[in-house]
Amino acid sequence: MSTKVCVLGAGGRMGQSVIRAVSERDDATLVGAVDRLAGPALGKDCGRLLGLDAMGITVADSLDAAITAGVVVIDFSAPDALISALPAVQATGAALVTGTTGLSPEQLTRLEAAAADVPILRADNFSVGVVLMRLLARRAAELLGASADVEIIEAHHRRKVDAPSGTALAVGHSVAAGLGVELDANADWSRHGQVGARGTGRIGFSVIRGGDIVGEHTALFAMDGERLEITHRATDRMIFARGAVRAAAWLAEQSPGFYTLEDMLG
Repeated sequence: MSTKVCVLGAGGRMGQSVIRAVSERDDATLVGAVDRLAGPALGKDCGRLLGLDAMGITVADSLDAAITAGVVVIDFSAPDALISALPAVQATGAALVTGTTGLSPEQLTRLEAAAADVPILRADNFSVGVVLMRLLARRAAELLGASADVEIIEAHHRRKVDAPSGTALAVGHSVAAGLGVELDANADWSRHGQVGARGTGRIGFSVIRGGDIVGEHTALFAMDGERLEITHRATDRMIFARGAVRAAAWLAEQSPGFYTLEDMLG
């Protein structure tokens, strides 16, 4: 059975990649596309937006006419846009796959509460390789403990607005879990000036922004005389879009609840 998909944030780079990923599959159908008010994609056919043949789906400014029960909304928009869309998702009984990052604690709580009514899958990164990287980083932290100084290093394109990236934070949480600590209480988010010697058990973050870097993440474990680096590099954002569409097909068969990519992968 074909998965019916509506894309939220259709005018963005990831939104357009999701539209392309849906068009690649025989078991997924694009039924709607939504973008922000006054966005340049509004009113355009989704196919023409990508330089393809017309798809017969025009980018709208509201979810209301684009979703019904049985539709999976794939969201790569912005935190406020995602939260604003939740009432329509809940009212129609649609499902929601979201890769939007930069949510505040209050917004995340609102998202989790909506999962009591509809199936929601949230991931900071839809790459299977990143899931594996997090597992490896957690295991390394468990084995090395305080003998290693841990740094999370990430790089993205110049247009990314949140930092550190959601994926870097997810890797940091995996490391913290391996160490048996809370990330927020043990993270060094920035360093400037006379900051003193590095504290034991701290998890440092470094952020790079520039060019068209799709996404690079490294968990570095520095020890006396050696270091271990666990790195994932994405060279094509289509891997994330295809992962999101795969997640949508899985989520369409689930009952209401809050899911992760690890749940989908078993």
